[in-house]
Amino acid sequence: MPPSAYLERPIGVVLCIDDNQDVLECEKAFLESFGYTVLTAPSGSRGLELASLESVDVVIVDYFMPEMNGQEVAIEMRRLRPQAPIIMLSGAADVPEQALKQVDAFIAKDRLASQLLSTIAQLHGGGWIPPPSYDA
Repeated sequence: MPPSAYLERPIGVVLCIDDNQDVLECEKAFLESFGYTVLTAPSGSRGLELASLESVDVVIVDYFMPEMNGQEVAIEMRRLRPQAPIIMLSGAADVPEQALKQVDAFIAKDRLASQLLSTIAQLHGGGWIPPPSYDA
C-alpha cells in the first residue's frame, strides 16, 4: 500500500461513556489530538443508543455510573457491537472481578493518559492504524 493510502484511512471511532462530563471532555480532547474520531455519552443508555446508530471501533466505559454501571453496559455492548474491544475505567480499585471479565482491558483513571493510547492500539489490531507516536 502506498504511504499516502495510510494518511487517507480513518484512524478509528472511539465511543467514550462516562457520567462525569469533565472526564468525557478530557478523553475526547486527548484522543482527537491523536486523530481519533470520538463520540461521547453521559450514560450507559445513551452510549448503547450511539453504538446502535454509529460504527464504533473501540468502547471506553466508566464502571461507576448511575442507572447502568460499566458491567451492564459492557454486556449489552457485546451483543450490539461484538467486534469492538471494550476498555473499562475506574477511579476506584474495587471493581468486581465479574465486571472485569466482561471487558478486554481495565485502566485506572489515574493512569489514563499514560496507558490509553497503547491499550487501544494493542486491542484493536487487524488493519486499524494506531496514531503515530511522538516519543521520538
